[in-house]
Amino acid sequence: MATIKDVAKAAKVSVATVSRVLNDTGYVHSDTKSRVTQAMQELNYFPNEVARSLFKRESRLVGLILPDITNPFFPQLARGVEDEIHANGFRLLFGNSDEDREKELAYLQTFKQNQVVGVIAVTNEPESDMYKDDIPVVFLDRTVSNAPSVFADATTGGKIAAMELIKRGSRQVTLLKGPAHLQTAQQRFRGALDVLTESGVDFHVMSTASFSFQEARKSATALFQLYPETDGIIASNDIVATAVIHEALRIGKTIPQEVQIIGFDDIPQSELLFPPLSTIRQPAYDMGQEAAKLIIKAIQKQPIHQPVIQMPVSFIERETTRKVESQ
Repeated sequence: MATIKDVAKAAKVSVATVSRVLNDTGYVHSDTKSRVTQAMQELNYFPNEVARSLFKRESRLVGLILPDITNPFFPQLARGVEDEIHANGFRLLFGNSDEDREKELAYLQTFKQNQVVGVIAVTNEPESDMYKDDIPVVFLDRTVSNAPSVFADATTGGKIAAMELIKRGSRQVTLLKGPAHLQTAQQRFRGALDVLTESGVDFHVMSTASFSFQEARKSATALFQLYPETDGIIASNDIVATAVIHEALRIGKTIPQEVQIIGFDDIPQSELLFPPLSTIRQPAYDMGQEAAKLIIKAIQKQPIHQPVIQMPVSFIERETTRKVESQ
């Protein structure tokens, strides 16, 4: 790994000159600056961002906490954050909490030790003391009324899913309720429940403990054993919907003729399933971008006129739902 001394030697300048180029302090002739920059590129040299922050007393690091990097929805959020952060001259430090409070707290401590100037958090504990600090925080994919936050309209998403199934003829619906500790999952569930309750169709509710594929497979197996007459399923997310598709096909159900399935999130893999999954799309990338814009404003102490941003959801029609019959 190249060092600042290697760069200085390659550019035929002093270490002090390289330092001035890196930190944009003092005068450096344009030709000299070009030689230093070229040497850095040729040696693949990247300066220590923390050291630069300490030297300049100005950090450009932002922390991002995600709950489960194995869920394809969250990398979409992260990419939106990272692209916007990078475009504004900041860099991202990332932590995967696994929905573990101690692990989340450890990452927050690491962020502080590395001089982050702001944190974007997808956390189950937005009200926790962990986030009551001097560092600006924006909550992402979580509904927080008293703090800057970006989230999708999960309640409306649940309602849309239920209405679309009913519109397409399902009369024996199973509603898969997401993990009880996840606010967004419960909002989706309540939205769908409101519509189903008022519709007059028969429906059942099943709870799922997590969004992991292993747990989803167990739920899918139990669903068809408990409710074999189910002809419409509202899954708590696309991972759960994927397991339901797999189980339905395994036991010989035809999709969407015998059973219709709607997921939630619209992860990239949803379009590649067989059959491709109809789902409720959350604009994950856009949500990440908006959260990044908020944290940058907070870091730069700019006015934030809309600290709480609710983003719309939409129904993506693919092949796990039937076409609407023409009137």
